[in-house]
Amino acid sequence: MANKQFTRADRVAQQIQRDLATVIRAELDHPLASLITVTDVEVSRDYSHAKVFYTFLGDVSHRPEIARLLEGTKGFLRAQIARGFSLYKMPELHFEYDESIEYGMNLTQKIDQANALPKAPEEDGQA
Repeated sequence: MANKQFTRADRVAQQIQRDLATVIRAELDHPLASLITVTDVEVSRDYSHAKVFYTFLGDVSHRPEIARLLEGTKGFLRAQIARGFSLYKMPELHFEYDESIEYGMNLTQKIDQANALPKAPEEDGQA
């Protein structure tokens, strides 16, 4: 089995991801907050910034509203997750919508459509 070494930044990012997902679901007073999924967090080497990738499982028309919600509450979210950390400075949160889930679903749909097309008869090789 390969021995993968995790850096402290990786562990901090994982903890931020877990805590942020919990706080968003439990603390945000918005009916669509439970449909937000934190997919990944990248922390800078000096721990001053954390890029938070998220997806929204609801209607696409609500994406701008969710983006405004997260941007407007990032100070609150940062304060809430800071309680579980012993860092000198809690990273500033930057939210980015993660389009990889939608891209993957779209690609799967295209593959399914291609597989549903009628197959061309195979040539027997007889001439």
